[in-house]
Amino acid sequence: MSAFKSDFLRVMSERGFIHQISDDAGLDQLFARETVTAYVGYDATATSLHIGNLISATMLYWLQETGHRPIALMGGGTSMIGDPSFRDDQRKLLTPEAIATNIEGIKRIFGRILRFGDGPNDAIMVNNADWLMKLNYVEFLRDVGRHFSVNRMLTFDSVKLRLEREQSLSFLEFNYMILQGYDFVELSQRYGCRLQMGGSDQWGNIINGVDLGHRMGTPQLYALTTPLLMTSSGAKMGKSAKGAVWLNGDLYSPYDFWQYWRNTEDADVTRFLKIFTRLPLSEIARLAALGGSEINEAKKVLATETTAIVHGREAAEQAEETARKTFEEGALAETLPTVEVGKADLESGVGILSLFVAAGLAASNGEARRHIQGGAVRLNDQSVSDDRRLVTLEDLGPEQVVKLSLGKKKHVLVRPV
Repeated sequence: MSAFKSDFLRVMSERGFIHQISDDAGLDQLFARETVTAYVGYDATATSLHIGNLISATMLYWLQETGHRPIALMGGGTSMIGDPSFRDDQRKLLTPEAIATNIEGIKRIFGRILRFGDGPNDAIMVNNADWLMKLNYVEFLRDVGRHFSVNRMLTFDSVKLRLEREQSLSFLEFNYMILQGYDFVELSQRYGCRLQMGGSDQWGNIINGVDLGHRMGTPQLYALTTPLLMTSSGAKMGKSAKGAVWLNGDLYSPYDFWQYWRNTEDADVTRFLKIFTRLPLSEIARLAALGGSEINEAKKVLATETTAIVHGREAAEQAEETARKTFEEGALAETLPTVEVGKADLESGVGILSLFVAAGLAASNGEARRHIQGGAVRLNDQSVSDDRRLVTLEDLGPEQVVKLSLGKKKHVLVRPV
C-alpha cells in the first residue's frame, strides 16, 4: 500500500519497518478509527535482549507514541520448548528458574522504551506461562490442535529447511508453532489484541495465529513483520567481535554499545537512523546529506541517540565523551571497559596473547597473534610486535591500570586486584 492514512503505519512505512502485512488496507482502517492493542513476543532464552530485538521494541515504542497500546509478551511458557525457526539444531531446554531469571533481565530494557501503567494506551507486560502452563493436553488438542494443518505447517520455510537437511525436528519443537498461534488468540480474548508484530522469520508463526483466531471466532487479527536487518556488506545485524550486542549494560557496556553504532558502515547510517533513533525525519535527511568525512558526525549522532534509548542519556553522553578523550586527545578515560587480573599474576607476568583474550579483544591466542602480526595491537599506546611479551606490574601507568588497544577504536583497561 503506497500511502497509509493512520499515523502508526505511516511512521512504520516512512522509517522502513514494514516487510509484510496480512491485510494492509484493513489494518490501516483499524488504526485510523480506534485505539489498537498490538504485541510482540520475546522468548526468555537469555538474560537480555540483543539489538535484533531492538527493532521490534522500537515498533512498540512508535505504537504507543501514536496513541495505541503495546503488549510486551514474555515467553515464560514457550521458552520451555524453544522456537525452532531457522535453527539447525534443537534448543537446549531451560529450567523454570533460568527462565524466570531471564525474564527479570529482559524487563529492565522495557522500562526505558515503553511507558507502563493503567492508562488506555499504557503498555502492559504479560507472561504466556499464565495460560500455557494451565492447559489440559487432551482438551487443547481437541479445541485448538484440530484447527492446524500439518500439511501446511510442513510448507513453512523454517520447517522445510530442517527436513531438507535431514536434521531432526522434534515433536516438542513442532508444537511451538501451535502455542505461538494460541498466544495470539489468548491475547485477543484477554486484552482485545488485534495485531502481532515480529521479524520476517516469524511470518508463518504469526499467520498461524491469525488463521486460528478466525477459526475460533475472534475479531479479525492481523500480522505485520519487519525485515531481518543486514548490513550493507551482507553481515547479520547484531554481532560484533565480542559476540552478540546485548541491550543490558552488564553484558555489553554502554561504551561498547556506543562504539558498535559509531562503527556503522557509511551506506547503513541513514537506514539505521530511521529505524533505531527517534530523530525527526527532517533531521535524519540533514544528516544523510553529509558527505566525505562529515558522515562521522551522523555516525556519532546515531551512536549517542541509540545508546541514550537503551542506557539513558547520561550514559550515552559519557560514552561519547570517553570516545572523544580516547581518540581525539589520547587520554585515558575512566569509563573504558575494564577487566580485573590478579596482582600475583601480573607480578609473575601475563602473556600478551592471553591478556587480549581475557579482555575480550580476541577470541583466541591465535587471533591475538594475527592482530600483533598485522600491527594492530598496542600496550599503553605503544605498538606491540612480540607475541611472547609478558605484561607485568611494571607496565602499570599512573592510574594503576594497563591500557590494551586493538586498532584505533577498541580499548580495554586491565586493573590488578
